[in-house]
Amino acid sequence: MNAPATWLDERRAEAANRFAALGVPHRRIEDWKYSDLKTAIEGANDDAAASWSVGTLPEGVELFDLSHANAPAWVQKHFGTLPQNAMASASFAHARTGFALRVSRDKAPGSLAVDFAAAGSARALIVLEEDASLTLCETNKASGFSNLGVEIVIGANAQLTHIRHAPRTDAVQVEEYAVRVARDGTYRAHLFNGGAKLSRAEFQIALAGENAQAHLSGVSVLGNGAHADVTTHVIHAVGHTQSTQLFKKVAGGKSRGVYQGRITVEQGADKSDSRQTAKALLMGTRAEADLKPELEIFADDVKCAHGAAVGDLDPNSLFYLRARGIPEAEARNMLVRAFLEEAVDEIADETIRATIWEAVEDALPKAMQP
Repeated sequence: MNAPATWLDERRAEAANRFAALGVPHRRIEDWKYSDLKTAIEGANDDAAASWSVGTLPEGVELFDLSHANAPAWVQKHFGTLPQNAMASASFAHARTGFALRVSRDKAPGSLAVDFAAAGSARALIVLEEDASLTLCETNKASGFSNLGVEIVIGANAQLTHIRHAPRTDAVQVEEYAVRVARDGTYRAHLFNGGAKLSRAEFQIALAGENAQAHLSGVSVLGNGAHADVTTHVIHAVGHTQSTQLFKKVAGGKSRGVYQGRITVEQGADKSDSRQTAKALLMGTRAEADLKPELEIFADDVKCAHGAAVGDLDPNSLFYLRARGIPEAEARNMLVRAFLEEAVDEIADETIRATIWEAVEDALPKAMQP
């Protein structure tokens, strides 16, 4: 006689059915037209398990290994409950490894490091209880084909700062983030991407309570055939919510930078305020940037703006610097750094900001090649 299905079995079965219906995304699907995942992962092993590690836990943070049975009540309440697209459904159905983190109410433990590595699937759940705060520093060095699904639940008046550092790799990396922000809560994400054979980081963020906020910024520095896709969907589910997005991309060689950002202001979500900006510099004729901001507004009393621009370095600025004796390579580097500065400076922590600048400097030489 078979044992009765557990809560996790049931949620995994739902995810497996959803993935079976949707299938692996490909370029004929509008949201994936710039990132042909189906071709990139042909022959990949879906059953492999990505590895992960979490730094020393500060006081007020609880860790649960998702490969273990008998999950605590807070894991059962949240794990697998946020929206899942095709690849998030795949990771939830297939992953047998991952972790859950909870920051207890009123706790502010500072920063915590999380690292992903190796090919395969993994899941993560991050829960911030009411009035809690955390800075999460994520590094993604996963190899081969990796599919990582992350659920983030931010309680009332809680604040999460999420730093994502993805250095250059030859892997195929897919990562889906589903975020729900309660009233007066704040989610801040700062991203650095050096690109991969195919890299896609997708964020679906629901501002579910009044005065909830989401602020996203990021830079991609790409060269030597690298690909980096950042796709976002911010949903203003209620009124008096705010979101901002600022993404800068530098692409050289035969690389490709992608930004797709959708803002949805639902009916009745009056007084919502949303802004999104995406800009790209192309350093040569073989590089490509695809920027597609979108607005879906079903309320009347809102403030929403979006913009996108693709170009190359300003020749007048370059001439100005060279006329003052600065070599061309150094002048070009100065202008690129100035272009990226606005997005990097969104990071409040000086130490983390310096780390991201180091990653930018490491990636720039390849990106500067035409």
